[in-house]
Amino acid sequence: MCMEYGMSIGASRMRVSLSKSILDSFSLLNGELDKVTHSADRSLFLYIFADGRYGTFSTNNFSHGQLRQFIAKAIDTVRMLAKDPCRKLPDPERTAKDALTGKELKLYDPEYQDITPEQRLKEAMDASMFRTMEPTAEYTVISEECEYSDSVDDNIVMDTEGFCGRHTETSFAICSEVTIQDNGGRKLSGYWWESSPFLSSLETGGCSRTALEKAAGKIGPKRHRGGSFRMVVDRSVSSRLASPLFSALNGTAIQQKNSFLDGTLGKKIFSEDLTIMDMARTEGRPGSRLFDTEGVATADRPIIENGSVKMYFINTYIAGKTGMQPTVEGVSRPVIKPFIKEDALPEKEKGCLSEEFEINLPRILRLCGSGIYVTGFNGGNCNPVTGDFSYGIEGFAFCNGKITHPIREMVVTGNMVSLWNSIIAAGSDARECTRWQIPTLAFDKADFSA
Repeated sequence: MCMEYGMSIGASRMRVSLSKSILDSFSLLNGELDKVTHSADRSLFLYIFADGRYGTFSTNNFSHGQLRQFIAKAIDTVRMLAKDPCRKLPDPERTAKDALTGKELKLYDPEYQDITPEQRLKEAMDASMFRTMEPTAEYTVISEECEYSDSVDDNIVMDTEGFCGRHTETSFAICSEVTIQDNGGRKLSGYWWESSPFLSSLETGGCSRTALEKAAGKIGPKRHRGGSFRMVVDRSVSSRLASPLFSALNGTAIQQKNSFLDGTLGKKIFSEDLTIMDMARTEGRPGSRLFDTEGVATADRPIIENGSVKMYFINTYIAGKTGMQPTVEGVSRPVIKPFIKEDALPEKEKGCLSEEFEINLPRILRLCGSGIYVTGFNGGNCNPVTGDFSYGIEGFAFCNGKITHPIREMVVTGNMVSLWNSIIAAGSDARECTRWQIPTLAFDKADFSA
């Protein structure tokens, strides 16, 4: 109805996106029900092309009369904008043809529609450990905040060139934050979460235990001298170092000369051991999708392969502005291929690596010997033009492959290109619940200040 009416009153082309989401959550405080939330949202996004001009609009008022007025005013507004010949819909040959039901990627759990409030409360209560947490010689448990949530997101995209695609996804999550007080009166917190597209795969039992362990691990931090050390980054926060790469590969950043990877397409920029794939069409995994917001079909493809930049994320508009070949608008489900740099291995292990070889945190710590193990980033930034970064960190010092003591209030600085050239290991331990499959990472050299 929206596209038909819009075209009848002056639009030359249109794309419409209809989204609906429902979220339920049960929050506990110290083992007691504290808050129940139910929210439902629906929205309609209109992408209107008229007289060589373009504008985007959204509404959640779906009554026919109001919607017609909204579309008419939107088209009048578009006609007041400057012309932009690069604004157009993607070539129909590039759009997805296989997203017909929204459930092709098997990201929808039929159990969702049968969940009762009582079940949701039980999931939250089963995850809570407050009543069983005992004080120790080192700390007292102050509080536990635990929350169970589930949601469903349904999105349909259509355009006047014939594209029609649907994506439907459920999500089930549990999170916990535990606060303790050590013998010196200092309060310390630890946080952990788990999620899955499927209720049966959600692991709730260990969430608060992990959060408690993370809080207790911060007791007794010691000063650590500044300098250049090997750096191991925990899988729970390693995406912080991958994010600037994907931002720098974005077409808008390239077009605006706001990227430290401008002009690197097809060139070897990073360590030859580094390969990052976009596994956008992996069934049953968070982050997978068959099409982007333009309707362009995704594909499993390399982003960086053996250190060489293989693709930029170029949407239809940026392709028109730059003359570059269009791809997709952004990364979907990046996966870093596990590896250990051959010359970093002990002599007896060289040539023995296989696809089944597990590369986890203990192995990486042993490989690195001594250095800084980062478990959290506290502020900081990365310059998008130069790739220079400065991040506050917390974590642990380690020596001879063993964690020795916690550290905090340190800063790591460097350059993204240099850092990723110094990578010596990427684990096979990325968390399955995350959209970005970024595992434990190890770098040969990073500069730390105390």
